Amino acid sequence: MNAFTRRGACPALSAPMQTGDGLLVRLNPVAGGLSPRLLITLAESALRHGNGIMEVTARGSLQIRGLTTESAALLAAEVDALGIAVRTGVPVETGPLAGIDPQEIADPRPMAERIRAAVDEAGLTQRLGPKVSVIVDGGGQLSMDAVTADVRLKAVRADNDIVWSVSIAGDGRNAKILAKVDADAARDIAVAALRMVAEKGREAHTRDLSDRQLVSLAGWLCLTSLREAPPSVLPDISPTRGEIAHSRSPSPISTAAEGEPASELPISPLEGEMSGRTEGGASRKPIGLFPLAGDIFTLGIALPYGSMPADKIIALAQSALSLGTTEIRLAPGRALLFLGQPPAANQPLQDTAAALGFVTSPTDPRTRIAACPGTPACASGRIATRDIAGTIAAENADILDFTLHISGCAKGCAHPGPAALTIVGGENGAGLVVNATAKALPAGYRPGYDAARGFSRVAAAIRSARFHGETAAACLTRLGPAAIAEAYRQAQTKKRK
Repeated sequence: MNAFTRRGACPALSAPMQTGDGLLVRLNPVAGGLSPRLLITLAESALRHGNGIMEVTARGSLQIRGLTTESAALLAAEVDALGIAVRTGVPVETGPLAGIDPQEIADPRPMAERIRAAVDEAGLTQRLGPKVSVIVDGGGQLSMDAVTADVRLKAVRADNDIVWSVSIAGDGRNAKILAKVDADAARDIAVAALRMVAEKGREAHTRDLSDRQLVSLAGWLCLTSLREAPPSVLPDISPTRGEIAHSRSPSPISTAAEGEPASELPISPLEGEMSGRTEGGASRKPIGLFPLAGDIFTLGIALPYGSMPADKIIALAQSALSLGTTEIRLAPGRALLFLGQPPAANQPLQDTAAALGFVTSPTDPRTRIAACPGTPACASGRIATRDIAGTIAAENADILDFTLHISGCAKGCAHPGPAALTIVGGENGAGLVVNATAKALPAGYRPGYDAARGFSRVAAAIRSARFHGETAAACLTRLGPAAIAEAYRQAQTKKRK
């Protein structure tokens, strides 16, 4: 077992990562879920060997914190003894209701298995970086639109057929669509894109592929594998409207290993960037009741900011067990899905979760806040993010209709993309970033211990300036960065007086 991995790698069970509160391990059960008894036993292991903090990540993996080199090895042995098989290799992820959602367009699991097998057969696992991932989304009530991936396949309906929309480098809103194709072609293009990434090195992602490489992938599919599927969207992105010639072209799987597009494809040169056409909308939060077959429901309960003490997870799982729950699945969006219990059990289970401090409503203000562990859990953290988040959620629920990101440092791990407002820890205290990522230059600062008070001044400005019927998000846009920063700093100025 490795002592620890470097920062930025994926902290697998066999390769824990050093953090501010010890080693961290992450596991993703092959079965997709755990019985309540298994989750209880795993949480008891977390209490014995770690600091008792467990997390569910934004991608739906389970994390255990506060381990040592010795205790991480003991934990791994106990997981193995429990018979919990965990996924390794390139992550090929499906939705938490895959195969059991009656509203699903297609069961994504067979496609995911085909891609995993093809990746292994191609020997790509060791050649790709730890952050490279694939999403296979069958649609339904809990889509994977909010999860970013290097390659994403989503089942869509085309006339009377089901095809797969293949896109790269993003989430359901901003990924670049390559083509809509049948299952065989979708698998081939996914593996071909991963081959191209592998040739660029372990730090590469699909966002690093050239437009010409992407056109070669989509062009090959358009000519040889579309069958009855709709055409690729890529051939029309050249401003000169040049077309890919109708020649017999080889599969990019055989040519992409050298990192070059298929030379046999006469492609008109691209004069601009690829269009950002996407499909899919906002993902539903995995919180509340979701109907399955008949009168059966699954109940989604989230961990606030993705984190909970293991003893509370044990208490919730024990309640679920007594109420007849047979399976607990990890869900993207930092949640747990409870399956198998009779319908009458859902309300008591939800009540127990609320009493323990879990998130039981999709309108809970804590769902609008993305907060990393911060200090003292993370060595890079400069502010106590979770404490700040809790205070803001309790005092300003009425205006949180936008995403607030609270980041311990400029890396922005909890929310890599832009947020309406970001409080970020740094050398100068807690900075406030407006409509950008945590890496951007803050518009104003205040002491880290007083960040929640500064946000309350921003909230007061919103309440004072908001028009009737206007959202807080729209009001923020209208106020502008300068006024928002001034409000954030104002409490500090008054305090000095």
